[in-house]
Amino acid sequence: MTVRLTTLENGLRVATDTMDTVETVTLGAWVETGSRDEPAELNGISHFLEHMVFKGTARRTARAIAEEIEAVGGHINAYTSRENTAFYAKVLKEDVGLAVDLVSDIMMHATMDPIELEREKSVICQEIHQAHDTPDDVVFDLFQEKAFPDQPLGRPVLGTENVVRSLTRDDIQKYLRVGYTAQDTVFCAAGRVDHDELVNMIGDAFGGLSTHQRNGREHAQYLGGDHLLARDLEQLHLVLGFDGIGYKDDDFYAASVFSTLFGGGMSSRLFQEIREDRGLAYSIYSFLSCYEDAGLFGIYAGTSADETAELIPVIAAEAAKVIDHINEDEITRARTQLKASILMARESTSSRVEQLARQVMLFGRHLTVDEIVAKVDAVDNAAVKSVAARLFSGTPTVTAVGPISEMEPFEELAARFN
Repeated sequence: MTVRLTTLENGLRVATDTMDTVETVTLGAWVETGSRDEPAELNGISHFLEHMVFKGTARRTARAIAEEIEAVGGHINAYTSRENTAFYAKVLKEDVGLAVDLVSDIMMHATMDPIELEREKSVICQEIHQAHDTPDDVVFDLFQEKAFPDQPLGRPVLGTENVVRSLTRDDIQKYLRVGYTAQDTVFCAAGRVDHDELVNMIGDAFGGLSTHQRNGREHAQYLGGDHLLARDLEQLHLVLGFDGIGYKDDDFYAASVFSTLFGGGMSSRLFQEIREDRGLAYSIYSFLSCYEDAGLFGIYAGTSADETAELIPVIAAEAAKVIDHINEDEITRARTQLKASILMARESTSSRVEQLARQVMLFGRHLTVDEIVAKVDAVDNAAVKSVAARLFSGTPTVTAVGPISEMEPFEELAARFN
């Protein structure tokens, strides 16, 4: 077995996936804190903190951080999602010690220099403006907000300009102490790595990580509705979706198979009917957005104003058809696509460390490939039809950005799926 998991005395978990056939290691700290853990008045602080840790530490300037990692041919980065924040690096196997030191340094000893903080506010506001100028970003943020209104899970990861401008050094340092704790952190590595050596490194590097016990998350409540934003664009960007599936839901694997066969590839029903047979959209696909306790199932389409009136009735008709009849070839093909994706990801240290971190955070353990493949293989026709009926039930969420004049009223659209 290549995967090992150790819990340190302070509660921090260290997990490794050893790959003897590669010369590199991807490693990092995954923290179970993201935008859904933020109070409304601090929306965007997780993402802001992710930026600020690279602006200098007690031992390194921002330039030194970049130069040290690139001097060994590696790279270091971070990202923020709705449920976690990650600080990670990829290096050659002999540079694991340096990577651990860099990741721990930016997490544990970032200075949050006030001058850099004010400068970075402008950078992040530019990032927010850029997202607002990108309609296929806007439409997904609107979709999330309408599905989970007035809730942390519905707020944007980047936050808003007003909140970002108002954040202080004290806000960020307090949030770091309270929200980035040992019990909520998983340090993972995948590649040519020795587990015991890494555990010793992490124990030394993260021994001072906060052990504060934070409050639990607010449970997500899906509501749905519509938000149409008129813009002078050539294309209408549309997202249509429903209450979905969480990672821990018993229907997770059935939903994954269903989404794949319904709109997950060129052979899917949506692609074949809407793009190939009718030419109603250039881009059309379905997706699952999964969280710890909730999820969304959705369909994205990019289409012209002239095709809008026909597009949604066709999607609704395909939804009705798939609930009524699914053939075995479709299910076999979707299962194979999923399994191939799982196995192909095993060839990448970055994919393996991401998967390992997610599994430990969600389930407290590693799920083996055989275990996952068995769950995919167990999905049968009845399970897919049942989950399809479940996903298309209830109130839809509809968001659109662009020429919206041909969008039908929400009540009429919702009635098509009942």
